[in-house]
Amino acid sequence: MAGDTPFRKRRPWRRHGPEANQGGTGPAAGVSPSAERSAALPDPSGVSGTSDDGRGRSASLEVAGAADLPDRSGEQDQAAPTTGAGRLHAVKRGVRKGGESARALVGQLADRIIETAPRVPVRDLATLREQFPGLGPEELADKLVLGASRASATVGAGIGAAAMLPVPPAMLAELAAEVTGVAAIEMKLVAELHEVYGRRPPGNLAQRSTAYLTSWTEERGIDVTRPTTLNAALGGQMKRELRQQITKRMARNLPNLIPFMIGAAVGATMNRRDTRKLADQVRADLRKQQIPWDRLTGLPPLERPAVPVVLPKEIEGA
Repeated sequence: MAGDTPFRKRRPWRRHGPEANQGGTGPAAGVSPSAERSAALPDPSGVSGTSDDGRGRSASLEVAGAADLPDRSGEQDQAAPTTGAGRLHAVKRGVRKGGESARALVGQLADRIIETAPRVPVRDLATLREQFPGLGPEELADKLVLGASRASATVGAGIGAAAMLPVPPAMLAELAAEVTGVAAIEMKLVAELHEVYGRRPPGNLAQRSTAYLTSWTEERGIDVTRPTTLNAALGGQMKRELRQQITKRMARNLPNLIPFMIGAAVGATMNRRDTRKLADQVRADLRKQQIPWDRLTGLPPLERPAVPVVLPKEIEGA
């Protein structure tokens, strides 16, 4: 072209700068390097579709790839348990949720049993002696234990029969119903044993119910000569012990959920055994401080709850 220096007369040894060493071309005459770099960058506003060199707008592979890829975060969460660490994490999460549900259920059962305690119908000594004439304290106590054992066995058999076709969501409800029913039966037994041995706790219906509930929780007889025992029963210690007792009872009652009527037999046997064991422990404590019947003159009749709990008829012991 006119005005250009012929190739054979060019002097490459006079070229200086980094362009000569790297084999690239330098900026055009009259154009600053910063202006050329600005022209090579894509238009950040997105209005201009082409650049100055006519090759179109520069594209970023990272941005384009991120826009085209689908969101796989959910798939990663689902695929996590396939690995060893993922399965361990899923197991821990399940155990944690199960533990929270179990603690919530135990707390609800504790509140329900505390509300049920004043509604348990208790026969006083005069009524018991009329119902079982001619019996002494030990014979009358045996009758009460026999009736309570039959009633708790009936509850265990009924829950075991209901679990013949186990449904996981209903298992906790069945255990809760059994623990609540057996607790009412055994609290009635504990209260009437205190009547037979002449160790009625002082106070009104609510205070005596709290004392009987404490006796059931601790599986001990109430020492009415120590006021601190009744005062402690009204505090938070009794509630903690009650939750522990409920947890222990639920763990022991798990075999009642065995299907095919096996759980019915197991539940009846275990409940009868537990009720007898509780009665033996309470009676052993009450015998140490037993008051003869001839010294129990002038005892007022017990108050009847407004809405008594319905208990199995076997508990009457007739």
